[in-house]
Amino acid sequence: MDGKVTIHHLLSRKGRQKWVQLHVDSGAEAEAAAEAGIVILSCEPDHTLEPIRAAAPLAFVSAGMPHGQVSSPQEAIRAGFDILRRGADAVYCSHSPHFIEAMAREGIPVTGHVGLVPNLAAWTGFRAVGKTAEEALGVLRKVRDLENAGAACIEVEVVPVELADYITRNTPAITMGMGCGDVCDTQYLFSCDVLGTHAGHYPRHSKRYADFRALEAELQAKRVDAFRAYAADVAAGGYPQAGHQVHMDAAALDGFLARADSL
Repeated sequence: MDGKVTIHHLLSRKGRQKWVQLHVDSGAEAEAAAEAGIVILSCEPDHTLEPIRAAAPLAFVSAGMPHGQVSSPQEAIRAGFDILRRGADAVYCSHSPHFIEAMAREGIPVTGHVGLVPNLAAWTGFRAVGKTAEEALGVLRKVRDLENAGAACIEVEVVPVELADYITRNTPAITMGMGCGDVCDTQYLFSCDVLGTHAGHYPRHSKRYADFRALEAELQAKRVDAFRAYAADVAAGGYPQAGHQVHMDAAALDGFLARADSL
């Protein structure tokens, strides 16, 4: 779309448009996402936020508030405004609805989270959440709590497609779906999974579109080769050569030497 994507744009198009969403880790990834037409991004609120904002100025960026960083609604408000000041359009928050409500009352767009919430996985384990009727009702209750708190967006992670569909059709919030089919308002993945950047576990819902780990290994091997060649060249006297050096002319050198011993 033309122009800056805002929370107003997302909410006004709910039910009429599906968005692609990526969690990105650098300005380079944000720039690539924007060039690919992906304008819904998420990121950490660390040193990468400003470069990501600069690289994708028209994107909607939701930056995460680290779980446990704040211990009161007042601190959440202060931290939330700081994240917005640094360039985010919304604040991801996995704290309780009390924290979300405090920020929402001050006009801060907040992204809540239901289903598999990694920060709260001690209570659920890393698994699909909501496969039984009772557990699905529990997820829906949390959605209602987030709605009542004023959350503008809700990440819905690894819940059954049927539950994600019901939630999306019955909430005014933008649902950001990860691992729950194609029924949510956004289709959300992490760039590290899309790019294949790591050797660790890839979630069932992830899909690799590149093998950056192999590319990085190739680059690292080339780094080692170049550094070895440099070291060997120095040892053999091949570097530096005349073209790599600067010399004083004879008159300047004589003038320097004549006065150097007096210093």
